[in-house]
Amino acid sequence: MKIYVISDNVDTHTGMRLVGVEGAVVHTQDELKEQLDRIMDDEEIGIVLIMEKLSKQFPDIINTIKLTRNLPLLVEIPDRHGTGRTKDFLTGYVREAIGVKLG
Repeated sequence: MKIYVISDNVDTHTGMRLVGVEGAVVHTQDELKEQLDRIMDDEEIGIVLIMEKLSKQFPDIINTIKLTRNLPLLVEIPDRHGTGRTKDFLTGYVREAIGVKLG
């Protein structure tokens, strides 16, 4: 299985290409949708890495794919500036998911 990256910047795309991961740079919702439509039916692609920023900008597209497809697996990754998540991301996620406050 192959890994594919969808990035919003050339630096991340270039870095991934240096380690053998193909991908695309997108900036608009239409470009993202076009790329996802093109690669979703490629049976060789098992994992799609997508920048957190794109995932936050276009959550409807990403959530629809995550809820309706098993493969390829969509994995959100931070860009070169780091993650946009807060320090208590995981505890907040648990609290939201099951309604239990940790610590």
